[in-house]
Amino acid sequence: MEKDGNVVEFTTISNDDGNMTVDLTSMGPFTLDLNDYNMIDYKFNEGELINEFRDYIDSTYGQHYAKDKFQATEFIIDGGHGTGFCIGNVLKYAQRYGKKGSHADARKDLMKVLHYALIQLYVHDNEVQE
Repeated sequence: MEKDGNVVEFTTISNDDGNMTVDLTSMGPFTLDLNDYNMIDYKFNEGELINEFRDYIDSTYGQHYAKDKFQATEFIIDGGHGTGFCIGNVLKYAQRYGKKGSHADARKDLMKVLHYALIQLYVHDNEVQE
């Protein structure tokens, strides 16, 4: 497979585990322009990281943070304290990053930073502008 910007040229197709490969040389090469599919050639694995972040957020809805389908964060936001709570947690987990536990724990802290920042974006977008 060759790449030139967002255009991919290929002469074989393989499944994910590499057990099956189809040689298309006699019919191709085939060209696929990723721009036609609104796909971006991410440089820092952003697509996969965003998918992982979504999975992380989804997992929080089944944890102890959610009681009777309500999260404590909802009550804090409804009480008018969302910004302080979210920014405070962003700072807390950013300051703690790499200082507590394992490498995996540090990574979880980054997920929490992102999650609270995303919730703050929601709070920001829903605040009444004065």
